Parts: sequence; structure tokens; C-alpha cells
Amino acid sequence: MAGDSETHLKDRSENTEVIRQPFLIGVSGGTASGKSSVCEKIMELLGQNKIDHHQRQVAILSQDSFYKVLTPEQKAKALKGQFNFDHPDAFDSELIMQTLRKILQGETVQIPVYDFVHHSRKEEFITVYPADVVLFEGILMFYSQEIRDLFQMKLFVDTDPDTRLSRRVLRDISERGRELEQVLAQYITFVKPAFEEFCLPTKKYADVIIPRGADNLVAINLIVQHIQDIMNGGPSKRHNGCTNGHSTPRQRRTSESSSRPH
Repeated sequence: MAGDSETHLKDRSENTEVIRQPFLIGVSGGTASGKSSVCEKIMELLGQNKIDHHQRQVAILSQDSFYKVLTPEQKAKALKGQFNFDHPDAFDSELIMQTLRKILQGETVQIPVYDFVHHSRKEEFITVYPADVVLFEGILMFYSQEIRDLFQMKLFVDTDPDTRLSRRVLRDISERGRELEQVLAQYITFVKPAFEEFCLPTKKYADVIIPRGADNLVAINLIVQHIQDIMNGGPSKRHNGCTNGHSTPRQRRTSESSSRPH
């Protein structure tokens, strides 16, 4: 099958016209603000959630996949809830940049899988195939200017702090095996201060602020309409719809409907 895919891609590359870069959308906001839910709702409304991942026009990535590999000392602290996972230094920004650049070049990328129970990267990877629109969500997606400038649209999910805390408590206890006391101590010591210092100030870079997260269907529907225009090559074509002028035409395969690898 690999050989067939390579041949198929090669044949397609010989018969080309203009192709546009993937439209990158950054989605930021505080912990448990509903970033993932907003991305999933967008995917659902676009009818992309039940399509085979090889054929999807929209892909979702998470900054959480790019936590750095911890040293033994850092891992020991993490297991006690004493490591700051909300600090910019906790993320592998270099790997994020490499991944985004490959996505912009239309390449298939391998995304790490992070184990939140044991605070380590798993050996397996998730394969993300070329897509027309890529949603990349994370608490610090807009912190680095180098990364921030790659996004043609920037969304900030703005949710009440009490709601975010209650969601985080429930998530960390039920999904990550944490004790309530540890979750609250970590929130007060690391999460809340990091949000106020590193995440909240980046709200000013957002093109669209979404109060109440996935419950705000008015905002999400407007975003979905814009994405549909992009996917359909309508009035908001990628090279016209970019907010920062980073879209450069590439070569588009003539048979778009059958252009994805199988």
C-alpha cells in the first residue's frame, strides 16, 4: 500500500495547478476553558468528525501533545504535583515549530502521545494527514511570537475561572487519578499564577474571543461559516482571508476530491 500511495502522489504532482497552504487556526484559553470542546464542535458542525482521518479536510492538534520529556528529578516532582506544567518552558516549542512548518508544506506529520497519568511520552505517535484547515489548541499557543505569527486566525476561549477550576478538578480526579488535595494545591501554586502571567495577557492577540466556550453557538457558527468559505474557495479564500499575510500559494493537484493518500 505504501508503494501505491507514493506512486499516486507522484502522479498527482505531475499534473498541478495552484494549491493554497493549509489555513492554521490557533485556539487558546485557560485550563479547562473548553478549547478542545470548541474544536470538536467546529469539527462536528463541518461534518468532519465522522470522516476517515485520511480524508478529513479539518485536523485538530493539541499543545498538550508537546510537553517536554522530563528528567528523573522533574518526573519525581510531577508525581507529587510539584512541577509547573503551565509554564512556557514545559512545552517543546522547537518541536511545535517543526511540526507547524511541515503542516504548512502539506506534509504528513507524526504527533507525540503524552501520558498524563505517568507524566511521560508514550512510544506511539498519532499520524495527521494534510488538511485544508488545522486547529491547534493549547493554553500558551499565542505566547511565542514565532509560533503565534503562523496562525491566520486566532481564537481565545474565555470561560469563568470558577467554571474552569471545577472542570479541572473533575477531569484530574476522574481521568488522571489525582487526589483532590493535590489538584487544588497545584492549581493555587502553579496553574492560576501561570494563567495570569503567561496565558491571559495573550488574549489581546486573539481575532475572536469566545465567551462560554462550546456553549456559544453563535460565535462558533460564525467561525464555521468562515472555515466553510475557505474550504470551498469562496470569498474568504486562504490567500485573501489571512489576517497576517502568511499564506503563500503552492501547487494544487487538479483532482482535489481524490487528492488524499489512502
